[in-house]
Amino acid sequence: MPLYREILQMRNALPAIEAEIYGLRTDSLLSGDPRYADARRLHRYAFTVNSAGGEDGLIQEIFRRIGVTSRVFVEVGVGDGTENNTAFLLSTGWTGFWIDGDDAVLQTLSGRRDLQGGCLTTHVSFLNKENVTDVFERLRIPRVFDLLSLDLDQNTFHVWEGVEGFSPRVVVAEYNASIPPEMEWTVHYDALKVWDGTQNFGGSLKAFESLGARFGYCLVGCDINGVNAFFVRRDLVADRFADPFTAENHYEPPRYRYPHRRGHPRAILDRH
Repeated sequence: MPLYREILQMRNALPAIEAEIYGLRTDSLLSGDPRYADARRLHRYAFTVNSAGGEDGLIQEIFRRIGVTSRVFVEVGVGDGTENNTAFLLSTGWTGFWIDGDDAVLQTLSGRRDLQGGCLTTHVSFLNKENVTDVFERLRIPRVFDLLSLDLDQNTFHVWEGVEGFSPRVVVAEYNASIPPEMEWTVHYDALKVWDGTQNFGGSLKAFESLGARFGYCLVGCDINGVNAFFVRRDLVADRFADPFTAENHYEPPRYRYPHRRGHPRAILDRH
């Protein structure tokens, strides 16, 4: 029994140890590579409250540079609501819209009176390229708002491609870091297909760079884990971010195995 308890204690301690190792590896990477020395790059500002890998801090830094207007977000693919790119914004006074194909988020929000009263609109729907604009219109999402975050795994690229008539100031989109930065590639579109857990999903960073440019956005960075790409509307960029705004300049390889969570289990913080 004592040996079993000791093994159990060691197993429970592993996440914290892995998180510390991740922090050390990340700090070493950022300080040791001259590529990250440019203060206009976003990486040094990363922190995590509800995001998966530092996106909370990167989003905050982007809006520190370009300012906020409506403080309205739209996130597609929010999971149960405790781990996504906008839960921290919600707790700090932003308002917005959460859309997901699963209703798990409704359980998370049950009983949260501070998140009632119009600060958050939830909608359970499986979005695709053909219906995304219609859903946005039915939800009465403003034509211009501060942040759009897209995390649909399989069809993230194609769903953004289907958004018409809306102009978010910032877009966060999940890209496929398995594809080299100079290659333009997207998964074959199938409105009903979901991610099968393999590397066959989404689109390369170069494909997203091209799509963003078509819609009037510049690629201004990626998170260190090689998961999310960040785009700012071209009229807001000026000299605030590291140029050139290309996949070759901002690509981060897949570092999916890096543990990234420190601290207690996730929850949406009380709204202020």
